[in-house]
Amino acid sequence: MVDDFKSRGGSPWGSPPGGGGNGSGRGPRPPDIEEIIKKIQKTINDILPGGNSGGAKSIVVGIVIVAIIWVASGLYRVLPDEQGVVLRFGKFVKTTQPGLNYHIPFPIETVQTPKVTKVNRMDIGFRSERDSGFTSGGVADVPEESLMLTGDENIVNIDFSVFWVIKDAGNFLFKIQDPQGTVKAAAETAMREVIAKSQLQPILTEGRAIIEAETEEIIQSILDEYNSGIQITQVQTQKADPPDQVIDAFRDVQAARADMERSKNEAEAYANDVIPRARGEAQKILQAAEAYKKEVVAKAEGEASRFIAIYTEYAKAKEVTQERMYLETMEKVLADIDKVIIDKNSGSGVVPYLPLPELTKKRSN
Repeated sequence: MVDDFKSRGGSPWGSPPGGGGNGSGRGPRPPDIEEIIKKIQKTINDILPGGNSGGAKSIVVGIVIVAIIWVASGLYRVLPDEQGVVLRFGKFVKTTQPGLNYHIPFPIETVQTPKVTKVNRMDIGFRSERDSGFTSGGVADVPEESLMLTGDENIVNIDFSVFWVIKDAGNFLFKIQDPQGTVKAAAETAMREVIAKSQLQPILTEGRAIIEAETEEIIQSILDEYNSGIQITQVQTQKADPPDQVIDAFRDVQAARADMERSKNEAEAYANDVIPRARGEAQKILQAAEAYKKEVVAKAEGEASRFIAIYTEYAKAKEVTQERMYLETMEKVLADIDKVIIDKNSGSGVVPYLPLPELTKKRSN
């Protein structure tokens, strides 16, 4: 009984386990149990009548000592990274938090203290050196776990890891029979559900973060439904590729898509350069046409007004107006023509013609 009490970190002498205060649970060695028993026996003998003789007193002393040790054996310590799980006749009763706690001593109640802050890892789709015992540091693929059907009826080879901790030690120990297997089955089910709703391209490129978040949420909901006492901390995608049999062809398709995107970007850049210039030219032509229209209309309106004014004057004095119109017309017609005026009535000794262009040139010189 005393050995069982010592193994639980308890102390029948009233001092906390690990009396040195170092947090390890292994404090200074307690006083000799025989010496304690002798002191208790001497005290009882002094109290009981009849002195030190008599077998009855020895039995009473033994019973008292055993009772004290049995009661003290209910003390136990839960470390900061543990939770205490109290069992009464093997049935889960409650959980206790870190610190010094007490339970009804054995065999009525017992305590388990599982680590609840340790981050556990479950690999799906592959087995690493840690799991498979490889000596070369390799990784073995597990196709029956990693091959999944996508929403666009493609197949993707996806490996991922699930990280989890214990959030409720009681449920973890007694609500599920195989915690590792439960996490693995829930994780694989959740990932297949998410992949079945996703397109292949986002899975291989920018959509991994969304897939990881959705998968984590589904896994947690499944585990909570089973009251597993497990908290999922992270889902991490290790690899997402097409199946090995078609990966070369897929890479060719990816290269072609990259070329297509590059050509598309170049075409868009060219369009962004040409279209604004073409629109500018079109706007320029429209503005020039509008200006020409206004010019022609204004000129026509001016000519019409001038004609009306001339007609009015013509109506008042026909001969004068005809003469003026004739002179103005001849001025326009003969403006760019070399002209020589000949006077048929000139007398002798006078040049009968006047070379106007020659006179104009000499004047300008």
